[in-house]
Amino acid sequence: MSKETITRRLRPYLFNGFKRSHFHFPTRALSSSVQCLAKQSQPDVTHDFEKRIAQLESRRSRTEWYPRIGDVAPARGIGERRISRKTVEQHGDALKPGETHKVAGSAQTFSLAGRISTIRTAGSKLVFVDIVVDDGTIQGVVQLSKLQEADPSVTIDAFKAFSKTARKGDSWLIEGHIHRTERGELSILAHTLPRLLSPSLHQIPESLEDAEARARNRHVDMLVNPEAIETLQVRHHVEAKMQDFFNKLGFVKVTTPLLSSMAGGATARPFETVATELSDETLNLRIAPELWLKRLIVGGMNKVYEIGPAFRNEGVDATHNPEFNICEYYQAYATLEDLMQTTTQLLYALNEHMHGIREKEELLFLQPADLNPADASGNRTLDWPTTLPTIEFIPTLEQKLNYTLPDLQQPDAHTTVLNIFHEKQLSIPNNPTLPRLLDALAAVYLEPLSASQPVFITHHPACMSPLSKHFTCPKTNQIIAARAELFFQGREYANMYEEENSPFEQRRKFEEQLKLREDGKDAEAMKLDEQYLRVLEWGMPPTGGWGCGVDRLVMLFSGRERMGDVLAFGTLRNVVGLGKV
Repeated sequence: MSKETITRRLRPYLFNGFKRSHFHFPTRALSSSVQCLAKQSQPDVTHDFEKRIAQLESRRSRTEWYPRIGDVAPARGIGERRISRKTVEQHGDALKPGETHKVAGSAQTFSLAGRISTIRTAGSKLVFVDIVVDDGTIQGVVQLSKLQEADPSVTIDAFKAFSKTARKGDSWLIEGHIHRTERGELSILAHTLPRLLSPSLHQIPESLEDAEARARNRHVDMLVNPEAIETLQVRHHVEAKMQDFFNKLGFVKVTTPLLSSMAGGATARPFETVATELSDETLNLRIAPELWLKRLIVGGMNKVYEIGPAFRNEGVDATHNPEFNICEYYQAYATLEDLMQTTTQLLYALNEHMHGIREKEELLFLQPADLNPADASGNRTLDWPTTLPTIEFIPTLEQKLNYTLPDLQQPDAHTTVLNIFHEKQLSIPNNPTLPRLLDALAAVYLEPLSASQPVFITHHPACMSPLSKHFTCPKTNQIIAARAELFFQGREYANMYEEENSPFEQRRKFEEQLKLREDGKDAEAMKLDEQYLRVLEWGMPPTGGWGCGVDRLVMLFSGRERMGDVLAFGTLRNVVGLGKV
């Protein structure tokens, strides 16, 4: 789609041959409005607000400002109250300039209801308004002579009252006929005076670029910056496609508890709360649904998945937020190789789905990643790999360091690995336990290897994966995990492993984590979950487990760099700020 086509679709007034209306507000009012947004001043009431109230009250009572839609626009049938751009194009495609769509010799009436994006005049008796509908914008033409043809009682004063009252941001109803203007623009030609459905009492800024102001006023951001809405549409498509993908593979979508007395399934600090009904119990918001989903596997459901929220009492940055959305699936009898193959299929299914959305021109402002770009001839390959490139954790790290790691099961391994940080002059992480040190080395030497294409980092040291199966690496003789992580451009997108199903081994691993907590080395280490261990005693079959951050996938396929941009109301800081006056 050309830039001109995009502009025409969204701002048709640029091409209709008429000058834009001088229906603007004073610069001072606009400036104060933007400052109000940026500073979050208490009243959110400007001089413009007061003038707007007075203007509306001079023409109608407040009870008329917000009518019931059914009172002013009775539906002619289900779905016929609001016309879409697609309908206008279908009925008006054959119209010549100046012609009106007719059925059996009579003009068919349509209702155009929506928010005004632009308004302009051509003389004192002709007004053009662009109305935002679900699939674009539609031009409404309000001409005094045409109104009087349909209803001779319409006066010039009534027409002027409309033209002086309507402004950008208002919701109006226009009833009329599909018509092609002399300039060729498909429009709705009004045959009755438009009716106000909901006025905007504040002036919508021409631009809103400050990130903090946008996050604290997301409703205004969405009105000003269309990419904010497109990002939420991308989220819808990503989540819907993921559900479709797993459903077609025979997985059952389930819902597991958010509140419980034990937050397990990941290494993280949980949020704590108290329930009125259980005031003597400290409850946790879940940090992952993992242990719940594995209970379902033990119960006989061999393929389950869940998409939902998780909570971790941690910091906020470009890729982290304490409240986020996660997708996890568990499959009995699946190997690590099965998990990696399914991940590859999902990634490319999402990529092709989003490519199709772009091809249908549903995304006009975002520039998402394309994992399967066209070649120089414009062709896209259909031969997706069965799996992506893999990087083995320990052998690759040793190669990059030019150093052989010690036996990571030995007590002195921590000191030896810590010395690597001193020798290489690397930043030492907070609470530098052995798993944290190894993770930090991976961030420096392994994760950047995903810069140009998605890759799997596999077979992590056992100490980094307390819930996974462990085995001895034939190359290094180290105890490693049957685990893989998907990385792209240095960012983690998915984590998967063969689940530990021995209650005896799982108890030992929980006890190792508990020792880290008791020694004060890692407050986020997992607690010993006796109830889960009892569940394993009933026999969990060999199981593959997989999890990914949905928000990060949305970031990838929307081209956004900050997690706050893909959350409807931003990060926790922004959400808390919304509650402050």
